[in-house]
Amino acid sequence: MSGNGLQLGMLGLGRMGAGMVRRMMKAGVRCVVYDVNPDAVTALEADGAVGAIDLADFAAKLEGPKTVWMMLPVALVDGMIDQLVPHLGDGDILVDGGNSYYKDDLRRAKTLAEKGIRYVDVGVSGGVWGLERGYCQMVGGPDDAVAHLTPAFEALAPGMATAPATEARGGHETTADHGWLHCGPSGAGHFVKMVHNGIEYGLMAAYAEGFNILKHANVGKHARDADAETTPLREPEAYLYDFDLKEIAEVWRRGSVIGSWLLDLTASALAKSPDLAEFGGRVSDSGEGRWTLEAAIDESIPAPVLAAALFARFSSRGEADFANQVMSAQRFEFGGHHEKK
Repeated sequence: MSGNGLQLGMLGLGRMGAGMVRRMMKAGVRCVVYDVNPDAVTALEADGAVGAIDLADFAAKLEGPKTVWMMLPVALVDGMIDQLVPHLGDGDILVDGGNSYYKDDLRRAKTLAEKGIRYVDVGVSGGVWGLERGYCQMVGGPDDAVAHLTPAFEALAPGMATAPATEARGGHETTADHGWLHCGPSGAGHFVKMVHNGIEYGLMAAYAEGFNILKHANVGKHARDADAETTPLREPEAYLYDFDLKEIAEVWRRGSVIGSWLLDLTASALAKSPDLAEFGGRVSDSGEGRWTLEAAIDESIPAPVLAAALFARFSSRGEADFANQVMSAQRFEFGGHHEKK
């Protein structure tokens, strides 16, 4: 691949940004880099990037039209834009490759357009494996800016060889077959990535719940209390299975209808640590699941699976504890039921 002479500045050299820079440079895209951590800059300079010591230096090293790609936490994006705008001008391009809310993209695109700055939103999926596997990209923004950035999108994309061709698409291939897509105008890229992450929540929860059922399929081997507070297990002989979860994950990877890269990663985790003892089970959410449900409500579209997956994450963080305390108190009030220790 060739970067076709494209120069691009990357702001944010964390888990995603640094890998993206390295992948683009391998394809011939010239990269200027800056991060508040100077060690991250130094590491990429050793690989051929042009480092910057501050934002002014960063902007000064960019050729026109200046093209800046931000890979930052959502909470830092607006502040960074405020700092960047004085260094950018008519025709320059600003890309947000994080997981921003698409409605923020609409606001930013309008404000920046008044200054002549073209804004592009890119939802990026690939995680820490992207350097090797490539990054799926969902793009929103004006046609001319997307066209200018095409060498970067092609460099980052996984490529056609990473998935079997869809037979029905024969003769109608687009950039989607390579792993990136201009989804529409401002906000479209992050809208698609938002729903992508909402689906991700649901897939993760489905695998997690399934493996949990398998893990406890041996409850018939264990004595259960016989009291008013314990539901009896009526057929203990039906639950005498000690399943090896890492082996089940492995066999499902091969030819199963539920095979996926997410299952591959689950199998890897179980192979390394069958009991996952090093994980506490607190699952964060970075916003996309919530925004997906907001869109579903606005569109009057039922999404019970995605909603349940989001609420499960809340529960994992203890945010259901008081509700559980209320129910326990209610049981005591109406029936004198004491909490089972």
